[in-house]
Amino acid sequence: MSSHVLTDWRPEDPSFWQKKGSHVATRNLWISIPALLLSFAIWQVWSVVVAKLPLVGFQFSTGELFWLAALPGLSGATLRIFYSFMVPIFGGRLWTTLTTASLLIPAVGIGYAVQDPTTPYWVMAALALLCGLGGGNFASSMANISFFYPKRQKGNALALNAGLGNLGVSVVQFVVPLVITAGVFAAIVGDPQAVKAGAAPLWLQNAGFVWVPFLVLATIAAWFGMDDIAAAKASFAEQSVIFKRKHNWTMCWLYTGTFGSFIGYSAGFPLLMKTQFPAVDALAFAFLGPLVGALSRSLTGWVSDRWGGGRVTFWTFIAMIAAVGGVLYFLSVKDEPGAFWGFFAMFMVLFFATGVGNASTFQMIPTIMRKDMDRLMPAADAATKQRQAEKESAAIIGFTSAIAAYGAFFIPKSYGTSIAFTGGPEAALWCFMAFYATCVALTWALYTRKGGHLHDIEHGEAAPDAPLAPAE
Repeated sequence: MSSHVLTDWRPEDPSFWQKKGSHVATRNLWISIPALLLSFAIWQVWSVVVAKLPLVGFQFSTGELFWLAALPGLSGATLRIFYSFMVPIFGGRLWTTLTTASLLIPAVGIGYAVQDPTTPYWVMAALALLCGLGGGNFASSMANISFFYPKRQKGNALALNAGLGNLGVSVVQFVVPLVITAGVFAAIVGDPQAVKAGAAPLWLQNAGFVWVPFLVLATIAAWFGMDDIAAAKASFAEQSVIFKRKHNWTMCWLYTGTFGSFIGYSAGFPLLMKTQFPAVDALAFAFLGPLVGALSRSLTGWVSDRWGGGRVTFWTFIAMIAAVGGVLYFLSVKDEPGAFWGFFAMFMVLFFATGVGNASTFQMIPTIMRKDMDRLMPAADAATKQRQAEKESAAIIGFTSAIAAYGAFFIPKSYGTSIAFTGGPEAALWCFMAFYATCVALTWALYTRKGGHLHDIEHGEAAPDAPLAPAE
């Protein structure tokens, strides 16, 4: 048996956790985080590259450029559906190693393709789709980490993995504009591209090549430093039972409201600022939105562990409705002094809330499924219920992240459609607010009201792992 396969894994056993479990779980988490950060960076790198293609001679139409920016969102979300089920089949160590190494393909491909303005559009589109490999990695990464931690620490561990991984969105929007204007790697990556008259030289290939050494290091670290959990093994058929679970579908809806908003707003925020406040050099601040959202996710997981994911999720959606209302107000007075900063502040609140909600919704899933096992497996012993809950929770975490990732496409597209038909983004924002209202209603009706699925647990009236009658 490989030394990287954990045949005895009991994170809920305090003695085991203190002597061995905590150290092993922490090591796997801190290898997972940089690998996931790089995944998000590759997923979103095209949003920066596409804006620079016309400067270096690419003759693509505005519509073609839009599709290049949108394709990583579509492929990443779709890949997540499949990646959701891979860790129990292949093991977290092997799958993390393979998926991290796969990011070298779009990174190197972009580095070469952007140096030749005659590169066919289909090649660029293929590279954009391949960037979706980074988006797919999130589902498997979260499913993997969920197996390592006990329920009392699961929310915070998942928040750290996802939140610090989400920083890749902010990192790529901050780093790429810097490295493509620097010739420090010229001896390795080649000369700058010819640019339009009056524009500064660009080494656009650095947008892809800069990630290569970090991807190599992350791949090596995953192979030599991570572990597989033998008890987490499950076939696709065993995991596919989640499609029969109503909570899988309700959590897809709620997580679309949180993560779908985070990744969609991240993709559309720079263009929205540029179109609505053209007199402001707003693009210099674009990276701050994803940064706030990523940090709030990574730093607030303990809030859900302390107060309950359902209650935190409920109030998060209330805050998001208020923030969108604030955005709408400042758009209505956008020609007045200070309107941009009010608009920007409301979006920072919105990004912060999405991060908190990202952590709280993922904290809800294991708690929901542990309780549901009493209804689904009434004759099983506690250990069997626990193992089944862990497997289904991991699959649901991955699958919900897959569905929510389509926000990377739909939110920017909604802005564009709204502007095309009404002259402004307000119609899209009103639709987002209405969607959040449904999330508030769903969270209350199913989970937080008295008699809801999580009410007794989150109000200290029952232990999360105690046998409970199902909520009506």
